[in-house]
Amino acid sequence: MRLICPIRPLGLPISMDLALNYLPRLPRRCDWRIGCAGAGFIMRDCHLVAYRQAGFNPVAIASRKPGTAQAVADQHHIPSVHASIDGLLADPEIEILDIAVPPDAQPGIIRRAAKQKHLRGILAQKPLAMTVAEAKECVELCAKAGIALAVNQNMRYDQSVRALKDILTRGWLGEPVVATIDMRAIPHWMPWSEGLKSLSTFIMSIHHLDTFRYWLGTPERVLASTRPDPRTKFAHTDGINLRRGTMSGLGRCAKGRRATSAFAGASKGPKAWPAARSAGRATRPRHPVRSISRRSSGPATGSSRAGRRFGSPMPLLAR
Repeated sequence: MRLICPIRPLGLPISMDLALNYLPRLPRRCDWRIGCAGAGFIMRDCHLVAYRQAGFNPVAIASRKPGTAQAVADQHHIPSVHASIDGLLADPEIEILDIAVPPDAQPGIIRRAAKQKHLRGILAQKPLAMTVAEAKECVELCAKAGIALAVNQNMRYDQSVRALKDILTRGWLGEPVVATIDMRAIPHWMPWSEGLKSLSTFIMSIHHLDTFRYWLGTPERVLASTRPDPRTKFAHTDGINLRRGTMSGLGRCAKGRRATSAFAGASKGPKAWPAARSAGRATRPRHPVRSISRRSSGPATGSSRAGRRFGSPMPLLAR
């Protein structure tokens, strides 16, 4: 439904078209033959369900455990099950490869996939790799092979996130000044996450960081403060995160805007959030905190300011 809403900013009568661009655009072809690498929760309950709803064409699947791949194939009516992921990669019927494996295993699959002449595209999970060097290698290998590589930054395709992007693009909020995302949920960490060098930063906060890039542009500087979450029982360093980014130079919304992200992993009041906010100031917790100040063009350095000041929780603010 298309609505026209009269408003009067600065006393001037104008009309506003409220039909927002919030739905993803489907490709011209929906019958690309998709091979699925991985048969866990993301593939079984998310990707394959969405593929069927959109009319896409998954034709083969493989996993570390062939029995799991067979069960998922039976559930979603996938005609071909390979005994190994390498067997899937070698299948000449596959045009698009969808990878849903832990991030430390993903670069190796992309390296092997880039050698296959029949592949046209790869959908990879985020993070693309656990280091910048490996991620760049994956991008370069796919570019050299003529394979389109996409990273499944799925939060930017959320309907509310896309709606806000459209509102920003149209300038309805004026000049953006501050954007914040506060997450207080208690995540269910997958078993494979226990062995990674990063927990909430690479697995959860990556959603929020990419959403800020989608809304406001690439940041020139990111300040981060992390600490362990006492309710997470396995060893980790970044269970609770605070981040602040300064955007500049890319896109109409980027010029000096601020973005803050808080991932507390908590939903049960102030006791679960050691860095309590008061009048816009985040007090330092008693536990050790890892602080990083990073500019996009330089290496990470220590920062005594990182994590000390964050704006009060608020939605996107405009002036």
